[in-house]
Parts: sequence; C-alpha cells; structure tokens
Amino acid sequence: MVNKIWGSFIVIGLFYGFITGKIDMMNQEIIECGSSSFELFFSMFPMMILWSGIMKIAQEAGILEFLSRLLRPFFSLIFPELKKDDPALQYIASNLTINMLGIHNASTPFGLKAMKCLQEENPKKDTASKSMITFLVLNTSGVTLIATDILAVRSGMGSVNPTDLLLVTILATILNTTFALLMNAYLGRRER
Repeated sequence: MVNKIWGSFIVIGLFYGFITGKIDMMNQEIIECGSSSFELFFSMFPMMILWSGIMKIAQEAGILEFLSRLLRPFFSLIFPELKKDDPALQYIASNLTINMLGIHNASTPFGLKAMKCLQEENPKKDTASKSMITFLVLNTSGVTLIATDILAVRSGMGSVNPTDLLLVTILATILNTTFALLMNAYLGRRER
C-alpha cells in the first residue's frame, strides 16, 4: 500500500513537471537531492556504527539486562501481560535506551528483535497483540532525551548552536509519549 502511495506521488510529480515545463528544474533537484542524501548518509553512518557497537558491548556486558531491570516497574505498568523475565523486555529496554540517546537508526535491530519475541508469544499470529501495539506506540511516540542524530545533522550543516533544541526535545518527548500511552490505554480498554 505504501509503495502505491509513494509511486503515485512520483507519477503525479512527474506529470506536473511535464505540464508546467519544469523538467530541467526537476532534474536539477533530483541530482541535488541525491548528492545531499549521500552526504547525509555518510555523516550519520559512522555514528550509527559506533552506537550499534557500543550497544552490542553493553548487551554482552549485561548493561542492557540491568537497564531492563531498572525499567521493570515502568514496563509492568505499560506491559502488564508480559512476565518480568520475558526476553522481549530486554530488547524493548535496549530499543528505548538507544532512542532516548537519539540514535534512532541504531535502535531498529533491537525493535525488530523485540517484535519477534512478542510475536512468538502471540496466540493470534495474524493479529498484533496488546504488547506489540503498546511497544509500537511507545517506539513511534519519539522517546528522545538527547537528539544525537539531529545534533549530528545540525553540526554537519554548520549550525552555530546545534544543542539549542535539547529542552524542546525533552518536552516534546514527555508530551508525545504520555499522550500516546494514554490514548493506547484508553483505546485498549474501549476495545475490550
């Protein structure tokens, strides 16, 4: 479905460019966007590799298990159907920890592993479980305390003060996550 939506955007954009006679401008934008995307990828790629490696070391050292135990009271509130020693909780904790550091790309493998664990416990394989939905809501609400990837982009683009958005990021995280979890709880009760 998403492929059809993006495909239609491309077709409509090309059609509009032909009608308005702005093909040269479209070609120039495609080249510039490709170049800037390439530069952005290589400015963020080293940070993603670094933090993925750090999180792998943290996992091997037991730090992630410690964090999941530390976050367990919070998890018992939002994931009441999971056992306290559920392996998915360690991956959820890892995913949230990396997201809090603002390295969202590096959190993806842990999010996928968490979903895999939650799917293994899911009695209805063709329907997302309550835990899966809650994790997805929590993950997409934008839990970020330090927007490391945004700081890297702002520094790379020559920002004078790339850290001036930290307070706004923290406030947005608190509001987004609280609202998302409240709506998830409300809609979950309503469905029952």
